[in-house]
Amino acid sequence: VEFLYCDLASMKSIRQFVQQFRAKNCPLHVLVNNAGVMLVPERKTKDGFEEHFGLNYLGHFLLTNLLLDALKQSGTHSHNARIITVSSATHYVGKLHLNDLQSRCSYSPHGAYAQSKLALVLFTYRLQHLLTANGSHVTANVVDPGVVNTELYKHVFWVVKVVKWMTAWLFFKTPEEGASTTIYAAVSPEMEGAGGCYLYNEERTKSADVAYDEELQRRLWTESCKMVGISDEAIRLP
Repeated sequence: VEFLYCDLASMKSIRQFVQQFRAKNCPLHVLVNNAGVMLVPERKTKDGFEEHFGLNYLGHFLLTNLLLDALKQSGTHSHNARIITVSSATHYVGKLHLNDLQSRCSYSPHGAYAQSKLALVLFTYRLQHLLTANGSHVTANVVDPGVVNTELYKHVFWVVKVVKWMTAWLFFKTPEEGASTTIYAAVSPEMEGAGGCYLYNEERTKSADVAYDEELQRRLWTESCKMVGISDEAIRLP
């Protein structure tokens, strides 16, 4: 195991990480997008993005796009490279505000978090569409880990923290249990060649209806490219 530092809240850090990784000339068979914050007070990343959208979504969007060449080179017809992105059931109540992705008009921690998780599902479906059209041996899937007992809840109201502390053993998954579907998506032979899936408890299930809106997927992708400064056409090249 080798550690390389990458701050998903910094576009500069992401680009530096990708340069360091590429310099090693290592294959890349699995990419798991799992960083995140939840219900943080209104604040911005180093690049001026609202933190939920910038870290949870845009950081992973840029990282994935910059690593696509390595993933394509590593995937084969019989063993596709795999991209697994961790979303949340919260995406079911999320709304994507294309005219206000930074939540500047009216900030709600819950709304911003849900929007970032919906964006990840839309991103995954659009990514798989482009990978398929490109003929790449790479698959992209999105995972709902469930309600997991981690430090992600440190910004919730204190009453919720008390309830969580009292009931976690009954209603919350352990981190190991929460990781099981991600691991399944990353290594299971059953997922070989399967992309564009929403997975929960190691099973394919239906995401929010709005996530299947191809026009919304396309518009979010185009806007995301502008925000992180990459070409909208890059993935289409052979």
